[in-house]
Amino acid sequence: MADKPIKGRGAASNREGRFESVQVEGIDDGWATPELEEAFASGRPATTVTEERARTILSHNDSPDIPFDLSLNAYRGCEHGCVYCFARPSHGYLNLSAGLDFETRLFAKTNAAEQLRSELGKSGYRVSPINLGANTDPYQPIERRYRLSRQVLEVLLETGHPCTIVTKNAGVERDLDLLVEMARRNLVFVAVSVTTLDNRLAAKLEPRASAPHRRLQAIARLSAAGVATGVFAAPIIPAINDRDLEGILERGREAGARYANYTLVRLPHEVKDLFREWLQLHFPERATHVMNLIQDMRGGRDNDPRFGARMRGEGAIAQMLHARFELARRRLGFVHRDQIELDCGQFKPPRAPSPQGELF
Repeated sequence: MADKPIKGRGAASNREGRFESVQVEGIDDGWATPELEEAFASGRPATTVTEERARTILSHNDSPDIPFDLSLNAYRGCEHGCVYCFARPSHGYLNLSAGLDFETRLFAKTNAAEQLRSELGKSGYRVSPINLGANTDPYQPIERRYRLSRQVLEVLLETGHPCTIVTKNAGVERDLDLLVEMARRNLVFVAVSVTTLDNRLAAKLEPRASAPHRRLQAIARLSAAGVATGVFAAPIIPAINDRDLEGILERGREAGARYANYTLVRLPHEVKDLFREWLQLHFPERATHVMNLIQDMRGGRDNDPRFGARMRGEGAIAQMLHARFELARRRLGFVHRDQIELDCGQFKPPRAPSPQGELF
């Protein structure tokens, strides 16, 4: 158990993944680089990015809880550092920790747009809206340097392919020129996740994501430009941010969001231990109470992975939370998800490059 939080990071430790058979403890052997020495001295680990070339870029989903069949993640790991992130255990497949490694040791799939073009051009491809942001945020800070999400949007616009975007970063505003053109053709829907309206809590929960007011500002700017937007109150953590549920929906609607949704916090695999550690560091006086409430909605466990239950939970507290959401949704006039239908009929498969060039 870490004895103090790390400024600018969500996790406070680098716990071993569930696939590891040994426990590793870091020591200074005298061979550290100047950058590592500075990080150790400050107690603030630096972010490193490894460039890689993906062999495939589209992931297929058959979960009934998620309203999309295809997703694309141009990055592995996420610098936002959201301590509750359900994607953290995916770093275990790289022999890395779901803790600090997930938010400091990042991977950029530099051929994301190239690979997407290849997969869209396959003869058996069937059009379905592609989600950007299913596992890691497409607009996390390193997107400013790599611009992979923008390159992907350029391919989607060129081919007339619809997509949905989920992000916690106001950096999505950078691509307004592409998003506006896609919106004119009914090819895009952007959902901005707002976890809390409290800046101090946000800095602890998701330290390198945009501040709450900037996310709401992004919704307003996208909506004003004609881009269909939604606001996600996600995730809801009982006795931590559940009091903000109605406020998030109200502020999102004022900003122009047409659709709203919420999810209950999920604590799969290594995330449950990281989250318990976070609670002890930031809210020790209510840590036990928070976990008891979560377990009450998860059948007595920290996590319930069953389809149909994992996003909403079960029991009296979960039902009350859902009732609060539905009352606010109807009062504020948010549309149902099935009323936001993107156009799949404009898609034209990309043409393979020809050594003779293009005549038309």
